[in-house]
Amino acid sequence: MATIFGFSAILMWALLALLAARSGTMPAFQLAAMTFAIGTLVCLVPLLVRPGGLRVLRQPPHVWLVGVGGLFGYHALYFAAVRAAPPVEASLIAYLWPLLIVVGSALLPGERLRWYHIAGAAIGLVGTALVIAGRGEGLSFSPQYTPGYLLAATAAVFWAGYSLLSRRLAAVPSEVVGGFCAATAILSLLCHLLFEETVWPTGGEEWAAIVLLGLLPVGAAFFSWDIGVKRGDIQLLGAASYLAPILSTLALVAFGEAPFSLSLLAAALLITGGAALAALPMFRKLAMRGVS
Repeated sequence: MATIFGFSAILMWALLALLAARSGTMPAFQLAAMTFAIGTLVCLVPLLVRPGGLRVLRQPPHVWLVGVGGLFGYHALYFAAVRAAPPVEASLIAYLWPLLIVVGSALLPGERLRWYHIAGAAIGLVGTALVIAGRGEGLSFSPQYTPGYLLAATAAVFWAGYSLLSRRLAAVPSEVVGGFCAATAILSLLCHLLFEETVWPTGGEEWAAIVLLGLLPVGAAFFSWDIGVKRGDIQLLGAASYLAPILSTLALVAFGEAPFSLSLLAAALLITGGAALAALPMFRKLAMRGVS
């Protein structure tokens, strides 16, 4: 069941690009501040129905460092990366985090890294390269954008580190993610006030997109992801995370925000195949149950 929660986060993240495209021209940190504020409200629901309520937020400093460092650190680094380097290359480098999760899981207690985990994640990375390259003019890494590439790589390390460390903090209730979202909203607001000019949504469609962003990819998704990486199959979730960019692009195509292409079809086959390869043990278990 926990792995299913993790999968639901991946499905919600697939709506991120579409909703962001429909949210208007709001600056990145302002959008993060507003959506994480909404996400905080979403995460407060399970927090308030839990026995003890807000007392669950009384966690040691290292728990807050991991949570806020993961949520705010990743987004701040990613936003900086796409400003310091072409978004196509920066996005691809940032999407190294699923592969890092799969490889890094070998360091976790009770986990064993198999060849199909690495192969599945690597195939997913190739498919993601096709997706991201298909959105722009292809991939063309240039030394002049090295600082941006390093920022994107650091963002990938931050998110992979957050996910793996969350596994080690399995005893910490997932409801505390609401506190992480609140802190991220406050830090994003400070960055917005320091570095950006405020741009408000201009219509009902933009406001609806922002609210949905906060409810799903930013709010419920982070709560579900926390449950998945703490109690589910983290290696399978890491490899399956490459489904997010392909599903995201398919959503853009379905709503007329992006064109369909053969490279997109090839990417879909690669990513799906990679995720299926990483899930090989699960298919074996299902087959054994069917035989018995």
